[in-house]
Amino acid sequence: MVTKIVKFLKKLSGKDRNIIENLVISIRSKEWENLDIKKLQGNTNIFRVRKGEIRIIFSVDGEVISLIDIDKRSDKTYKRL
Repeated sequence: MVTKIVKFLKKLSGKDRNIIENLVISIRSKEWENLDIKKLQGNTNIFRVRKGEIRIIFSVDGEVISLIDIDKRSDKTYKRL
């Protein structure tokens, strides 16, 4: 089964995929100092990282970091949560 994230990544250029890959590596290794990261309002453990139009939404549960969504910014980006 192909997830929405995989479909989105296949549509991107190699340069954008590389940017996202580096962001995901930083998120998973908890190297958040240089990231534009923000806790989403109304959620205790859901965050977003912003890089240009790209948004990576993820949750943190103790030591477990789970990707929720990777997408370009739109009016619907945060309504799905």
